[in-house]
Amino acid sequence: MSFEEFRRGASGRTGEPPAGLPPPLLALWHEARGDWALAHACVQSDPGSAGAWVHAYLHRREGDASNAAYWYQRANRPAATGPLAAEWAEIARALLA
Repeated sequence: MSFEEFRRGASGRTGEPPAGLPPPLLALWHEARGDWALAHACVQSDPGSAGAWVHAYLHRREGDASNAAYWYQRANRPAATGPLAAEWAEIARALLA
């Protein structure tokens, strides 16, 4: 799936996510549709660095900088400071590559 296909689908208000999305991408899908709690649940128990990166993004979006910092460290990534939409796109592109 291309980034553009993923972005278009995630920005819609109807339809189901594509089958077989890994938890971090599923979380981004749900977050883009306004369901932060479901997005968080998707990555809550994901032990990988991709899950930690999305987890950090979610807590940054929530406004919890200290929790986000913890998850950026777990993901071995610098804390993001740019626009949230740009970070969402960066994560999605990286995970779809």
